[in-house]
Amino acid sequence: MEQTLLLIKPNVVRENKIGAVIEALEKKGLVIKNMKMETLTKERAEGFYDIHRGKPFFDKLVEFMTSGPIVEIILEQKNCVEYTREVIGNTDPEKAAEGTIRKKFASSLTENAVHASDSVENARKEIAFIFGVDMELTS
Repeated sequence: MEQTLLLIKPNVVRENKIGAVIEALEKKGLVIKNMKMETLTKERAEGFYDIHRGKPFFDKLVEFMTSGPIVEIILEQKNCVEYTREVIGNTDPEKAAEGTIRKKFASSLTENAVHASDSVENARKEIAFIFGVDMELTS
């Protein structure tokens, strides 16, 4: 089984939609293997999104991701990274397919409800960053 990281972003937490997002994930057959809630510090958010450092949206993203608590989840399923990205939909909620998490819960391109790892390699790195462990991930 493969694992990936999913973050429920501050706007969804503020709107009390955590349960609805988790229900949507579980209805699609994704299994929660670990979960916690955290309010990211500026340094931790910058570290997590370091790949985007220097891009025009970086500072706004860090500010948003530190604006309140997030829910951090390890999901598991066969072909989990790719499947989870299908379930959550396009980064831009206006372009996201009907029924996807971002279509249902995103406020905007920046406040797009959730983050999910985009590759098995990044899933491994992000899970280690968030949960402080190096998970064995296989496909």
